[in-house]
Amino acid sequence: MVQRFLWPVCRRASHLARQQYDVIVVGGGHAGTEAAAAASRVGAHTLLVTQKVHTIGALSCNPSLGGVGKGHLVKEVDALDGVCGRAGDWAGIHFSILNRRKGPAVWGPRAQLDRQRYRQFIQSELLSTSRLTVLEGSVEELLVTESNPEEPGCHRVTGIRLAGASLPISAHSVVLTTGTFLSGSLFMGQNTSPGGRIGDAPSSAGMSHTLRERLGLKMGRLRTGTPPRIVKASVDFDQATLHPPDSQPSPFSFLNSHTHCKAEEQLPCYLTYTTPGVDKVVKESLHLNCHIQQDTKGPRYCPSIESRVLRFPGRQHQVWLEPEGLTSDLVYPQGLSMTMPPDMQLHLIREIPALHRAEIHTPGYGVQYDFVCPTQLSPALQVKSTQGLFLAGQINGTTGYEEAAAQGLWAGVNAARAALCMPTMALSRTESYIGVLIDDLVTRGVTEPYRMFTSRAEFRTSLRPDNADLRLTLKGFAEVGCVSSRRYQQTVRVRDSLQDALAALRDVSLSATAWRLKLPRVHISEMKAANPTGLEMLQYNDATFEMLVSVFPECLSPYTEFSQRLKIEAVYRPHCVLQQKEIARIQKEESMSLPQDLDYLSLPVSLSQEVREILDRVRPSTLGAATRLQGVTPAAIAHLFNYVLHSGKKEKRTHRS
Repeated sequence: MVQRFLWPVCRRASHLARQQYDVIVVGGGHAGTEAAAAASRVGAHTLLVTQKVHTIGALSCNPSLGGVGKGHLVKEVDALDGVCGRAGDWAGIHFSILNRRKGPAVWGPRAQLDRQRYRQFIQSELLSTSRLTVLEGSVEELLVTESNPEEPGCHRVTGIRLAGASLPISAHSVVLTTGTFLSGSLFMGQNTSPGGRIGDAPSSAGMSHTLRERLGLKMGRLRTGTPPRIVKASVDFDQATLHPPDSQPSPFSFLNSHTHCKAEEQLPCYLTYTTPGVDKVVKESLHLNCHIQQDTKGPRYCPSIESRVLRFPGRQHQVWLEPEGLTSDLVYPQGLSMTMPPDMQLHLIREIPALHRAEIHTPGYGVQYDFVCPTQLSPALQVKSTQGLFLAGQINGTTGYEEAAAQGLWAGVNAARAALCMPTMALSRTESYIGVLIDDLVTRGVTEPYRMFTSRAEFRTSLRPDNADLRLTLKGFAEVGCVSSRRYQQTVRVRDSLQDALAALRDVSLSATAWRLKLPRVHISEMKAANPTGLEMLQYNDATFEMLVSVFPECLSPYTEFSQRLKIEAVYRPHCVLQQKEIARIQKEESMSLPQDLDYLSLPVSLSQEVREILDRVRPSTLGAATRLQGVTPAAIAHLFNYVLHSGKKEKRTHRS
């Protein structure tokens, strides 16, 4: 239940009860909130520093959560006891499963959110979290000292200094989740001003300087944007196509059996399209739009309307009219991100039939910001060259709430583990989309804002939204330490029930002829085995678990609450079995660590100069990560494998003697 009033918050550093923390998290966006909550769950005394407490959990851009690929991340964050899934269930006002025409492995759970409800839930959750203190303030600089010679790294971050504060605040680990505020600039037409979000103060320029000059990190610059917010009463919804929500809302969180918003209370979305008039306004306003004229890379998969028109002239583009809340007077026009002058924005949107008399409440604008090239991070999201410094979210070159939340959770977990003298951990790309996300970032880097898609995962039939709890919750409790006993116990119950149900399905069988008589609506193959089991029958597209319950009620009726999960499990089981060999191979490669001090340029093995330079620049943490580097050949991997294996055996013999 969301608290009606916020718990006390420190408004000044001098009011803090302590000046030393295990973990300091800088930034209160999706990455920062998950990082702070995760660090606290692991057991670290954590300080979250944000410019304004009332913007914690704010949805800076679109009022939605999830989608294809992104919904997988939300489910996995929830499976590791994160916050955003439960917040989405509380604040959702339009739930839908995207990609339903395809298999359940690539379904995309998604929800439109009530901005105010979402922010209230996140704030209530954080401000009532044990071992977590929230401080309003702006970080002036990082405290950097000599590194610990017994650990890898050239520097060590030991805390932060706030703007206007005389005393520093110390910490064993610092997590930076600066979003678009790292040397951020706002663009609207030909006007430019410092900042990362309209209405908020810009961050200190000292942070970028420290990262680039003091720590020697390679940095780049990216851009993004947001559309104008439209007055709801000025929209002609009759000229748009109604898109209702799912009749039965599907919760994100494995802890929830239903959403806060009842099915009948959900709001619809509407679909409309651009017209040739939109193209005309874009082209006529280019000379007034300095943001679009620059070379800074923007998001490929969520481009501005200007970028779309210039790239695909003459084409109709979708515009989704999305509600911003149950009582909100505004509409969010998804697909109309723009940075032209406000008067031209009004001309443009009125070229769309449903918006022919629309009024703009807040104009759209663009943002440019610094990011750190993520190949400089370990799979724990720790900066390789700097002890105690972790990065998460858009500072690593990603885009999207879900990608930020996933990184934030994992960075927070590892920052806490490092502070509490526990080894940091990595998630494999064979076990989670979070693992795919982080591995892609740290091994391949980014040339444009990174967005998650199901196509990025090699084992997506195993990494499904429905089984994220079985993949991650048990590990999160037993190995990582970020999952509550309540969630763990529920997942154990689910796991045991599913195993019992699958065993029961294997135990029941009939002849193919008998099955045809019992289930006349299921088209059973003539080539089917003589006595198909219930599990084999469930693999048919038109067979449901409820049908099998009607045939064997005594054996199967205790498991009806898991009917959809059992259906999905049965359909994908043959594919998952076939994938196990490949998964085992990759896990073996990922278990072979590559020493971080390895001198690739002079390694006494047969490697081309190009491969040596790639390995030296990226410095992959494992052999598995090295296999995914562009330009590193299979032959080079074989030579590297043999060298590391031989060196390891030689080192063991030396220790014994």
